[in-house]
Order: sequence, then structure tokens, then C-alpha cells
Amino acid sequence: MDNTLSLLGIAGAMAVGAMSPGPSFVMVARTAVASRGDGLAAALGMGAGGLVFAIAALAGLQAAFLAVPGLYLAIKGFGGAYLIYLGIRIWRGARQPLNVAADAGDSPRQHRRGGRTFLLGLATQVSNPKTAVVYASIFAAFLPREVPLVLALSVPAVIFCIETGWYTIVALTLSSAAPRSAYLRYKAWIDRAAGGVMGLLGLRLVWSAVRGGN
Repeated sequence: MDNTLSLLGIAGAMAVGAMSPGPSFVMVARTAVASRGDGLAAALGMGAGGLVFAIAALAGLQAAFLAVPGLYLAIKGFGGAYLIYLGIRIWRGARQPLNVAADAGDSPRQHRRGGRTFLLGLATQVSNPKTAVVYASIFAAFLPREVPLVLALSVPAVIFCIETGWYTIVALTLSSAAPRSAYLRYKAWIDRAAGGVMGLLGLRLVWSAVRGGN
């Protein structure tokens, strides 16, 4: 049951994080506007990048926690502070326009092939250092100090599905004119909701670190 709760907690937090606007969203959205196929390839690249981060975070955190037990609480505190900062940034930028249609006028000759777009999506995901901090923070919040094998195998698979699934929805949605316009119309509310949830998660981490809990 504890493993299930940990997995559900990570899945929920990662879903919110994946849906928060950022460089990955912009890349997939801009690509999908030009070509639905390229947008889907980019979504798969995002999922692969999430898988890389998940495996690296699991391996690195476990080794660090065993070597320096106090680091567990330190990551919670600093990670929570960063998530609060990120939530505030998302909230404050809610009314800033997001130009997802910038590539709509590109000629077909400029559309990337699926393989190249996949690699571009992967590079966009793994080149963002903020993503690594978010992963480490969420893992520290929900994983036990000693991660069982079943959980270590399940977490990367779930994260891959979440990342790929969300950006697939983005690609399919924003490659159509009407849904794209609807998102832009309600962007402020969506961004504020995402920022609020991220900030609350950060507060949970900081409070847990202050109390010295697991």
C-alpha cells in the first residue's frame, strides 16, 4: 500500500509539473502547429527525456541519501523553496501571451523529419536544469529512504507515460485551430492553477524538512 501511495503521489505531482507551461511545452506546441506528425515525435522525445531524468534522479538520490543522510532533508528544503519560486513565476506569468503559432507559416520544406524532431524534443527536455530539480524534489517528497525494486522500476515507466501522454495531447490539440484558440483564451486561469498547485507542493516540502520528517 505504501508503494502504491508513493507511486500515486509522484504521478500526480509529475502530471502537474508536466502540464505547467515551460520550454518543453513551447517546443511541442510550436512544432505541432507546423506539423502534427512532428509534434507527436517531439512528444515521444519529451517522454524519453523524462525517463532519463527519472532514472538519473533515482540512482543519484539513493546513493546520496546513503552517503549523507542529512542531504535528504536538505533537498526537501531547497527543492521545496524552488518549487514555491516556480509556482510564483508561473502565476505571475499567467497573463503573458504565448505565441504558439509562430511557425504556422513555415513552408513544408522547413518541417523537421520525425527522427530529428524526436531528438530535438529529447534535447529540450534534458537540457533544462530546472527539470532535474523538480524531479529530485518530487522524488524526495514521496519516495521512502530505501526504494524497493518494484517502485524503482515502476516510477520511470509511469513518468514516461505521463510525459509522453501529456505532450501527445498537446500536439494533437494545438495542431487544430479551434482548441489552440481556446487554450490561449483561458491561459491565465490554467497557468494560475498550475502555479498554485506547484507552490502548495513546495510548501509541503519545506514544512516536512522543518519537521525533519520522511
